[in-house]
Amino acid sequence: MFKGEGTSGDHHKAESTEARYWDGAVRSSDEASVMEVERRDSVKQSESRPQLRKQEEVRCQAKPFNIEKWLIVEAYNRVKANSGTAGVDRQSLEDFDRGRRNNLYKLWNRMSSGSYMPPPVRAVSIPKKSGGERILGIPTVTDRIAQMVVKLQFEPEVEPHFLPDSYGYRPGKSAIQAVGVTRKRCWRYPWLLEFDIRGLFDNIPHELLLKAIDRHTANPWVKLYIRRWLTASLVHADGRTVERDKGTPQGGVNTPLTILHN
Repeated sequence: MFKGEGTSGDHHKAESTEARYWDGAVRSSDEASVMEVERRDSVKQSESRPQLRKQEEVRCQAKPFNIEKWLIVEAYNRVKANSGTAGVDRQSLEDFDRGRRNNLYKLWNRMSSGSYMPPPVRAVSIPKKSGGERILGIPTVTDRIAQMVVKLQFEPEVEPHFLPDSYGYRPGKSAIQAVGVTRKRCWRYPWLLEFDIRGLFDNIPHELLLKAIDRHTANPWVKLYIRRWLTASLVHADGRTVERDKGTPQGGVNTPLTILHN
């Protein structure tokens, strides 16, 4: 059984999905040492299922971070449903799917071992209605899945701290709902307060953001990977690579989470 935070029904579904993607294991050379026991297991048909499961648990316990495999699978399913374009590696979702078992296993193995390093983010310029342009950051498919893993883990920890009138990027809430509430309240109040933080995504201080994240989670791998994503470089269309020491590019799965919805 893979342990998680959902209902037992969710666990059965996740385990079934995980088995469909990973039964038969992975064959990439950089994962060879990790998978050696699993290779032998595939030959020894007489091995009982409990024995195989126990060996898998031993391998998982050897990792510094306990990241459940069902989280990787659920993250993949959500990224797949959201579609999206390729990042700097030009790998599309269709390309990723051709080696899905191998790709998902490698991601889980590297995130669990703490060795996953986010690749650079592809920068895309989007014109603003008010003039100027906004820079969107397009992560690779693998990195979007990794970000979704952290989102699934971190979001339930911070969600209870938001006010009921906070609608931005929250699960089960939308801008349309905010418009509906505003429409009702405009009949009760003769005033309206509107403000915006200029260049918030571009200028937010990393250290202050990380202090806020520390306050809301003690999970070491969540904090590790958010820190790494914050400093991932931007690659522009002309080939320029820009290192970042502040701000977070809009467009990533975790962009809303890493500013804690303000």
